Amino acid sequence: MRGVAPDLDAALDTDEERDDEFETAVSGLRLIKDAWEIGEMRRAVDSTVRGFTDVVRELSQAVATSERWIEGTFFRRARVEGNHVGYGSICAAGEHATIMHWTDNDGPVRPGELLLLDAGVETHSLYTADVTRTLPINGTFTPVQRRVYDAVFEAQEAGMAAVKPGARYRDFHEAAQRSLVERLVEWGFIEGPAERAYELALQRRFTMAGTGHMLGLDVHDCAQARSEEYVDGVLEPGMVLTVEPGLYFQPDDLTVPEEWRGIGVRIEDDLLVTADGYENLSAGLPRSADEVEAWIREFAG
Repeated sequence: MRGVAPDLDAALDTDEERDDEFETAVSGLRLIKDAWEIGEMRRAVDSTVRGFTDVVRELSQAVATSERWIEGTFFRRARVEGNHVGYGSICAAGEHATIMHWTDNDGPVRPGELLLLDAGVETHSLYTADVTRTLPINGTFTPVQRRVYDAVFEAQEAGMAAVKPGARYRDFHEAAQRSLVERLVEWGFIEGPAERAYELALQRRFTMAGTGHMLGLDVHDCAQARSEEYVDGVLEPGMVLTVEPGLYFQPDDLTVPEEWRGIGVRIEDDLLVTADGYENLSAGLPRSADEVEAWIREFAG
């Protein structure tokens, strides 16, 4: 970082263009993880799985306090087993779940609403996980919450199925987004047909973001890599990426029925590209609606 020690800056080559070139080269080298790095990623994800289970066990205490209880619960696991959290934990209950990066974590946790928890443990070697689960705070999804959740789950399944060596990096994003478009057209929230809606990106009003990113030493790893190596490239064994579709219905959106407003759902897992497909490193956490409800009954009961 320049500007901190002027004397040191003066003694070193601070050619910004060469610095940017170096950053691009290093980002490209980080796209494929070696065996040691993959081991660190497993360690980060395994601790994150335990941190999520800690949160489920303490949901009742979060209801009695606030989102900060959830943040502190996960933080404790990250500090005990790792270096820190890999990024600011998103502990978004109720309508806060419709905000992409809610990190204030100071709102109420109310039964009947959803909790969107997006968090990751960073290891002592600074590799980080990045996982999201959306939980019914009282243990059971309402019918509308389940419809949204199932649509996101279906989209994630489609996206994950597209992760394999030789596939375009963009394939998993497109597969997940097309799945969400079909549901939004079916529900009457965007105008079909689905193919036209996808071409016009009408779903972005409710999906708001892409479907994933590379993961490793940074939560958005390799971000400075050349486009032809990353977003316009193909997947190779050893790459680690997230698949994280979501749907977000804003609390003040009068174009959707009232019971849909304020619902935000995201499901995110960390995938390692293998020689014949992928391995879900975060498979230790439940994903389907039924599995999530059973998980809460087991640990929060």
